[in-house]
Amino acid sequence: MKTKALASEIGIGATEPLSLRVSVAALTRVLFPHPDDNEVMLALERKATLLEENGQRLVGIKAQPFGGALRIHDPKPLQDLIGEFHFDSEESRAEQDFRIFIRPEDWTKVREFCLGRLGRLDDSVLEVDPARELREEFADALKVDLKPNQYTYQTIRTIVEDQPSPTENVNARGYLTTRIYRIFEARILDHALASAMIENSKSCSDKNLRDLALQDSWRGGSGRTNAVLTLPLRVISDFYSTLPPEGRNTPAWFHSHLLDETVPATLDGISVPKYQRL
Repeated sequence: MKTKALASEIGIGATEPLSLRVSVAALTRVLFPHPDDNEVMLALERKATLLEENGQRLVGIKAQPFGGALRIHDPKPLQDLIGEFHFDSEESRAEQDFRIFIRPEDWTKVREFCLGRLGRLDDSVLEVDPARELREEFADALKVDLKPNQYTYQTIRTIVEDQPSPTENVNARGYLTTRIYRIFEARILDHALASAMIENSKSCSDKNLRDLALQDSWRGGSGRTNAVLTLPLRVISDFYSTLPPEGRNTPAWFHSHLLDETVPATLDGISVPKYQRL
């Protein structure tokens, strides 16, 4: 009789053989009509993160699509496929986030394993939809409890970054990482929620976010906080269409906001060379 593997029994951190980090995440382009003129707006999560560099405390701020690591509901099928793997941190293990270290030679197996399961409507092994992350991030950024009747969502595509690059994740900073992103589109139906996003974007400055991140650290927290950034979808799509393709492989500045390279990856008609669209 097969028994479900326990995430708490899985190790943490890189080792000499387990040296390749793999991140599997959901990214959601959140769209809504502007309350004043119905222009289609794109909502991003604006994240402030306290970093320690050369003895200095710095707060980095970057806007990215809503989303985050998908969860591994049952690790056993992956263990059966590749043997031992580790979570990248205590936090990832506690949350059962798909942020793991594997043997580099097992990447192709892990890639195909994930792609096969992400294409399902429901799965007992991997989380396959963005609902949980959207609820958590709307609660963090807007202090609202996002209800199922306030939005609809659909799957758009899956993209893969086969060539490892260093991660900026605070729990595994610098480790070479391959990535799989499941892209979704969420449409906000609630006009009051749309207005709240517009107001949050206007009222919460980068300085406010830096101060809040520092205050969180002083209180013993992680030194992280977030807010919303809203931009006209047409304008941001036009901006990325004017960038050379290689310019979309790294974060880009738009009107004083640093936008993560995953932002153009969620847009239609915009290619990001380092990501393979499936």
